[in-house]
Amino acid sequence: MNPGPSVDPAVTDLLGLLAYAELGSFFRLTDDAALAPTLRDKGRLASLAAEEQRRYELLRERLVEYGADPEEAMEPFVEPLDSWHARTEPQSWVESLVKTYVGDGIAGDFYRKVAELADPGTGSLVETVLAEESRGAFISETVRAALEEDPALAGRLSLWARRLVGEALSQAQQVAVARPRLAALLAEDGGGDDAGIGDLAAVTRMFGSIADRHAARLKAMGLSD
Repeated sequence: MNPGPSVDPAVTDLLGLLAYAELGSFFRLTDDAALAPTLRDKGRLASLAAEEQRRYELLRERLVEYGADPEEAMEPFVEPLDSWHARTEPQSWVESLVKTYVGDGIAGDFYRKVAELADPGTGSLVETVLAEESRGAFISETVRAALEEDPALAGRLSLWARRLVGEALSQAQQVAVARPRLAALLAEDGGGDDAGIGDLAAVTRMFGSIADRHAARLKAMGLSD
């Protein structure tokens, strides 16, 4: 099954990347729910996991509409995303929550910026999939409560958040090198013969442009950069 002739292959790549990311988020939140210390936390995380599953299905359905095989579209991103998660294995439940909010959040900001350079329909879908209000409110509240109970956590979690940003940038660069047609969306003209192809500097500049969202997440959790 191949994408229809009117679909930009870079859009198929973007949707495949997001679909695998959402599928991974579902499994991680399910694991976090099992480890949560209270029934309330278990229930909230289970609800968030169900939301990730719903978003995965939206992306999968859009890929099918475009004539793409969802599994084939996701396959190129299995190794880089799995590698990112292996490099950022949290050491505690609270670290896992910070990773979900900060690490996945800043990666999502990057995907959102790329989607803005695609067609309006893709941009709208990506914005819906990457909405994080429910997740952000729960994690911010939970991390703040943990800091009130143990203020010494603040320094460690701030360092952890900084590391996650660096690893997210590394992940984005790896994907840009592996999928040049996706990186081509970073070109100002929408992608010429070589503009934006594997342009790691463009990836870095884009990360710099999403610093405000990152700072807002840290502030919401009571952490500093």
